[in-house]
Amino acid sequence: MAAPTPDKAHPELPDPQEIAKTYAEVAQRASSLISEHVQRQLKKGVATPSDELGIAQAFMDMMAKLLSNPYKLAQTQMNLVWDYFSLWQHSMLRFMGMQASPVAQPDKGDKRFKDEQWEEHFLFDFIKQSYLIAARHVHDTVCCVQGLDDQTQKKVNFFTRQYIDALSPSNFAVTNPEVFRETVKSGGQNLLKGLNNLLRDMEDGGGQLRVKMTDTSAFELGKNVATTPGKVVFQTEMMQLLQYSPSTDKVLKKPLLIVPPWINKFYILDLREKNSYIKWCVDQGHTVFVISWVNPDGNQSEKTFESYVTEGVLAALDAIEQQTGEKEVNAAGYCLGGTLLATTLAYLAAKKQKRIASATFFTTMTDFSEPGELGVFIDEQQISSLEKKMFERGYLEGSEMAGTFNMMRANDLIWSFVVNNYLMGKDPFPFDLLYWNSDSTRMPAKMHSFYLRSMYMNNMLVQPGAVEIAGVPIDLAKIKVPCYFISTIEDHIAPWKSTYAGARNFGGPVRFVLGGSGHIAGIVNPPAANKYGFWVNAAAKLADTADQWFEGAQQQSGSWWTDWNAWVASQDAEQVDPRDPAAGKLKAIEDAPGSFVKIRADANKVV
Repeated sequence: MAAPTPDKAHPELPDPQEIAKTYAEVAQRASSLISEHVQRQLKKGVATPSDELGIAQAFMDMMAKLLSNPYKLAQTQMNLVWDYFSLWQHSMLRFMGMQASPVAQPDKGDKRFKDEQWEEHFLFDFIKQSYLIAARHVHDTVCCVQGLDDQTQKKVNFFTRQYIDALSPSNFAVTNPEVFRETVKSGGQNLLKGLNNLLRDMEDGGGQLRVKMTDTSAFELGKNVATTPGKVVFQTEMMQLLQYSPSTDKVLKKPLLIVPPWINKFYILDLREKNSYIKWCVDQGHTVFVISWVNPDGNQSEKTFESYVTEGVLAALDAIEQQTGEKEVNAAGYCLGGTLLATTLAYLAAKKQKRIASATFFTTMTDFSEPGELGVFIDEQQISSLEKKMFERGYLEGSEMAGTFNMMRANDLIWSFVVNNYLMGKDPFPFDLLYWNSDSTRMPAKMHSFYLRSMYMNNMLVQPGAVEIAGVPIDLAKIKVPCYFISTIEDHIAPWKSTYAGARNFGGPVRFVLGGSGHIAGIVNPPAANKYGFWVNAAAKLADTADQWFEGAQQQSGSWWTDWNAWVASQDAEQVDPRDPAAGKLKAIEDAPGSFVKIRADANKVV
């Protein structure tokens, strides 16, 4: 009798040996994690839970105010009941095969509900709409509670959104149609593999869950990311200075110095050749220098914001002059690197030293009066708690700051990977941008404390003389060099209206450009992609407010890169022979991207 052939309508059962192997791996990892956790707790002793972020207090204040107006609360509850009644009617019509207009729909860009079954199957459609109705009513109830101070209201809004996002039906196996299909198809193998992935991520996080966003083994700095040819030509304890090899017959006389944020690594501007801003600048005839900041540890705990100016930007300017003979450069700063660049410009202006001929600011805040969602984490209680941790070890862990940024886009940067890795049981897809995003950096304790208190908390940079660098009072109004500000309309880290307010404090000519998309995609936007576009306003002087500026702005197609390059060339188009980094006065130390950038904080090792 012939062996039975599997029914093609139903998948084959999972291999028992594979199941046993996975179970064994899960058991071993779980046992090790539990043992390590117990040992850590014994060493630390029993800790009393604390409300370091002030979340519990914020919600207690909110509930007290909310309950003081029972009429409004009852009205909200009645509205919720009415919406659910409408949904019930809608679902009954769908169940009977009739068409009905939905009561609630996800936003157009909401990727959580992209699977067709969320729309086509009446049960999953009911679950989806039920969630969306509840989410809307919860948010509307707490978003504008009368009597709360602004900071408490911001906390309530932000963490309510985190709660709502976490409870999405897409995050649970039984209520996610894609996960449900995979579970049935694989006989639950996806959930078992997902548990293994979960334990792996907890192991990598030293007992804390560190969700893996991409296959980090798929990338190697200098091989398939950060590949633009160049040399490290100078270094201090704070940074390495990279000079890139020319690719044109002539180059602009003034070199270009890029100052990246110290909170991230510079190679966001040099991921791949096709979207590398650094490579593109080299191909436009710029002699490009980039600062690669050290990934600090306890040895740099005493380094200050001033250290980043003097041992970072100013030291780079001296090295560039020695290497090229040019006293003046065009400079560009990204995000916090732009804040540092603006401080350096004000310092040089006070010293009457013209070392920077023009300055460009990518998504840079200098006025922190409206810091956006990051303001949720800025108050005395939270900063004091953070300072206690930082000064104990000498630095802020990069993963802690990365977690904050990820929470701002939790559905994209947290929950989508929870579904993929733990519910679907898949390995994360190799993606260079997420590789960079997971390559976090530490921050020296003293510097970061100064930055949070002086900039975010007290907004001192816009107050003339409130900040001093090496005894020199800083006044942004003294900056007279031409400046170019590029911000992005969907930026959640440096809101464009805040960057615009800061740009108005400069004393020289300012060109403000508003790009499409967000903090990263709107900046890393090569002309060849022909995406997003940008807005410009032809008025000679910046309008009083961002809204007034936008009313008079015209949208342009393509990338802001070409607009910026024309602006830089218009300052001074003089050209000279190309400069080989290996043939300059400074001895080449090593090939780009250098060794500083290869120190990973999450693994404590060179990669």
